[in-house]
Amino acid sequence: MHIEHLLLKNYRNYNELEVTFENKVNVILGENAQGKTNVMESIYVLAMAKSHRTSNDKDLIRWDEEYAKIEGRVRKISGSLPMQLVISKKGKKAKCNHIEQQKLSQYVGNMNVVMFAPEDLHLVKGSPQVRRRFIDMEIGQVSPVYLHDISQYQKILQQRNHYLKQLQMKKQTDHTMLEILTEQYIQCAVKIISKRFEFLKLLENWAKPIHEGISRGLELLKIEYKPSADVSEDQDLSKMINVYEDKFGKVKNREIERGVTMFGPHRDDLLFYVNGRDVQTFGSQGQQRTTALSVKLAEIELIHAEIGEYPLLLLDDVLSELDDYRQSHLLNTIQGKVQTFVTTTSVDGIDHQTLKEAATFKVEAGSMIKIQ
Repeated sequence: MHIEHLLLKNYRNYNELEVTFENKVNVILGENAQGKTNVMESIYVLAMAKSHRTSNDKDLIRWDEEYAKIEGRVRKISGSLPMQLVISKKGKKAKCNHIEQQKLSQYVGNMNVVMFAPEDLHLVKGSPQVRRRFIDMEIGQVSPVYLHDISQYQKILQQRNHYLKQLQMKKQTDHTMLEILTEQYIQCAVKIISKRFEFLKLLENWAKPIHEGISRGLELLKIEYKPSADVSEDQDLSKMINVYEDKFGKVKNREIERGVTMFGPHRDDLLFYVNGRDVQTFGSQGQQRTTALSVKLAEIELIHAEIGEYPLLLLDDVLSELDDYRQSHLLNTIQGKVQTFVTTTSVDGIDHQTLKEAATFKVEAGSMIKIQ
């Protein structure tokens, strides 16, 4: 799939922008703070209905305006698909094929993207929250059901935490409500964990040979899901439910003392091993970067395997962060098969045929023109 046409209205520093892209590499050149990343982000937001840079949607609306609008025309095997997202202070309205989508979980997944930005190099060494967000965003692209389950889980978690606080402060004394919320919570949590186990196994299958290729056969990558409760991928849902029920029975008093839910998908993590060693703790910076790159390239292949089409690849200021060898590996892998967007201040020093044949755009002070 690829995006043919993009229209922005009142988005970040763009009053209005209309641009047509090519189904190959599109390089967006410009100095810092001119709006390169804003174009990249708008494509991501059009696909995912949320930004990778901020959790506050109001940040996306141009200063002193009431709303921001992103429109795109996506070309898929099944034909052309118009998409639209309007962000206002009241919320978001999403349309696919001119039809308003009642739920964002129905909208997300119509256009698939893989974003690779400098902060993604922190996937390995960053906080568990970064890795959980990565898992949720990527599974959500290929599984609308998962998006729905995550949304339900967060609501129940919020309610459960609120009730635990009430019990902690003695504003409530009835434990029946806690038991009901705990039961709902467990039902939702095990579905999420089961899907994460399944997804990470697929991701590892794709990432392993890619990592081996980048490391010239010297390194073996392993990806492991680290749950906060003693569940494992070989357990079925009923067994996981039993483990959770047992766990919550044991920590009930501690949870009331603390006023917070102590176990579940919101406390889980993801571990990467190279040649049996934890990359986060013992890996060199080069190994950490190779791991992050392998995972991103694996995502592209995994999405292709799941939906039958390649996603768009967004490389936001990341080429300058990679050495020549990793740059070449990345560009060789995507050449001719993935529509790719590259933001950079300069292509000097990147000697690769893919970039020489790219469509190039220049961004300056919230305007964008094609230069080749």
